[in-house]
Amino acid sequence: GPCTECSCAPGKEPDKDPSHTKKKENGDRLCVPKIFFGTRTHKQITQISRELKRTAYSCVPMTILSSRDYTCIHPVVSNSNNRNEMCVELLQGKHGKSCSFYHGVHKLSEHHALQPGPGLYQAWDIEDLVKLGRKLRACPYFAARELMVAADIVFCPYNYLLDPQIRDSMDINLKDQVVILDEAHNIEDCARESVSYGVTESQLRAAREELDFMVSNSIRQKHHEPLRAVCCSLI
Repeated sequence: GPCTECSCAPGKEPDKDPSHTKKKENGDRLCVPKIFFGTRTHKQITQISRELKRTAYSCVPMTILSSRDYTCIHPVVSNSNNRNEMCVELLQGKHGKSCSFYHGVHKLSEHHALQPGPGLYQAWDIEDLVKLGRKLRACPYFAARELMVAADIVFCPYNYLLDPQIRDSMDINLKDQVVILDEAHNIEDCARESVSYGVTESQLRAAREELDFMVSNSIRQKHHEPLRAVCCSLI
């Protein structure tokens, strides 16, 4: 990723800052690693970003990665039970509609309140981002992801760091980065949760009915029959 100069001292000559001028043997600049700070809950991220605001590092470029449950502001999608799927469908233009908030994402990610600079910038939390997103009619979810490119510190829930699928979908690369896990004794439970899934009996029965329909209508039978057998055996 691109190197970002320390924003705490605007106008500072890069060659006066030894941490940014280490040279690799091939002459490339050595990029400063990002700090990924993982917490158990979204609420803890809010507490930590408020603490960051009170320190001398409040002006460090940062972002908070969060789910659409907390950051979607689309009036229909945000009130839906399957926000992820609806968001993806809108962005793909499946039903001839799109998301105007997504198309305005640069208005938020490039807004001066989120761009480190003298006297203006301060650490923010999800509420601040969503409030500004509503005001600008721009998507906080994708803005937060764009801000990760230049961020020195990235706050997120544990599973964004532990779950390889989420890491891929969020473009998180932990190689040569610093990872801090708050209350790390919770990691085992969190890792178990991320590979576990609970279903109710009524969900299983509904799934079996759908699979019955697929099989009886000869829709990809060889895929759906084994799934139906699993549903039946679990019921």
